[in-house]
Amino acid sequence: MPRLALDAIDLKILRILRDEGRITNVALAARVGISPPPCLRRVRALEEAGYIHGYHAELDADLIGYEVTAFCNVGLVSQAETDLKSYEALVRSWPNVRECHMLMGEDDFILKVMAPSVEELNAFIISHLTSAPNVKNVKTAICIRRSDRKPSVPVPTV
Repeated sequence: MPRLALDAIDLKILRILRDEGRITNVALAARVGISPPPCLRRVRALEEAGYIHGYHAELDADLIGYEVTAFCNVGLVSQAETDLKSYEALVRSWPNVRECHMLMGEDDFILKVMAPSVEELNAFIISHLTSAPNVKNVKTAICIRRSDRKPSVPVPTV
């Protein structure tokens, strides 16, 4: 994908869309100080260049029934690239895993896992995480509360 040279308007568009994904193009254009047609062209260019991957609703996990969030550090027996890719592919197939990050250091991955209860989290850990091929160890930390959550990534200001 071609990289765009982002100007102050592009960065402002990205910040607003990050925080208010449902904003109309007319309102977005007014907020960034340009007319709607060039604003829409800029948004489409940002999408095509890969700066915007999609638009999502932030759902309330508790209301949906996922009251437990845990971070599981996973160590593998082998760190050969094929084994790492195989584990990543396996993790992608588990809906309870909402994020997977490869780490540099003592553990190989950290997973954000959501479950309806501690009992179901434990069952998931036993049936999926610890029994997966190539897994050496799993260390789990259960969240007590979320103090802050910022959507997406920081966007620099000019």
